[in-house]
Formats: sequence, C-alpha cells, structure tokens
Amino acid sequence: MANEQDNNSEEHYSDQVFHQLLTLMRMKRRYDHQLENAQGIKPRDFSVLRFLAETGPVKVSRIQTYLHHSPSTTSTLIAQLEAAGYVTRTRSKKDNRVVIVALTDAGRAIGEQAPFGGLPLLRRQLSQLSLARLAEIDGVLQELVALMEMPES
Repeated sequence: MANEQDNNSEEHYSDQVFHQLLTLMRMKRRYDHQLENAQGIKPRDFSVLRFLAETGPVKVSRIQTYLHHSPSTTSTLIAQLEAAGYVTRTRSKKDNRVVIVALTDAGRAIGEQAPFGGLPLLRRQLSQLSLARLAEIDGVLQELVALMEMPES
C-alpha cells in the first residue's frame, strides 16, 4: 500500500512538473500572439529591436550571439527588418568588412510601444539571478532537453 502511494505521489509530481513546462510554453505563445496582434511584428524581430534599443548600434555578430542563430539566419532577419524600415545597416568606417546595425525611428517606436514580457522579460529576469541559481536552472533544463530527445532509430 505504501509503495502504491509513493508511485501515485511520483506520478502526480511528474504531472505537476510537466504542467509547469506546458504553462511556460503557453505563456510564450500568448505573449507572441499579443505582440504580433498589437504591433504586427514577430517576437524574434521585436527581440532584435529591443536589444538594439538597449545597446545602441551593434555589429551583426553581436545580434547573432544574442539570438543564438547562425550567421545566415541573422543576416536574413536583419535584411527583413531593414526592408520593413526598422533598422539600417552601414559599414564601419574603421573596418569596411564590419556591418553595423542601428534602429530607425520606426524601429525605436515599436520597441517602446510593445508590451515587455515573454522571452525578453525572462532574459532580463534571469540576468538578475545568482550564478549558483543559474547553474541549478541550467542543469534542470539540460536534463529536460535530454529527456525530450528522440532516441536514434
């Protein structure tokens, strides 16, 4: 009987953990939809605009590092933002190989008007945590990723 209760507790707790993960995913989707409906911009695009608003003009490589994307994906995203009139790209006067990305007035306006939540807020809040707490969270997330990986067939 005690063993059955232990199994039920473990099952209940694993369901609770799973529910928290689903809640995180729902919160992200809700924020993404809210942002797209209110501003007509994708969350990833907004993330770049917010980053530029906080840092000022930066090299393309800094945006790539911030987004954790490949160079080609980052370049495509920046080109789309430029075509929409949200950013400009210019060559560095010191090194012609370096491209600098800066906000336009339209890009700055979206960054200031859009609600601050979702992943941008999470990123900011995580930066306020101690290294020990971040290491603990990182370990748990790595374990979740490993649990979700498909076994090779």
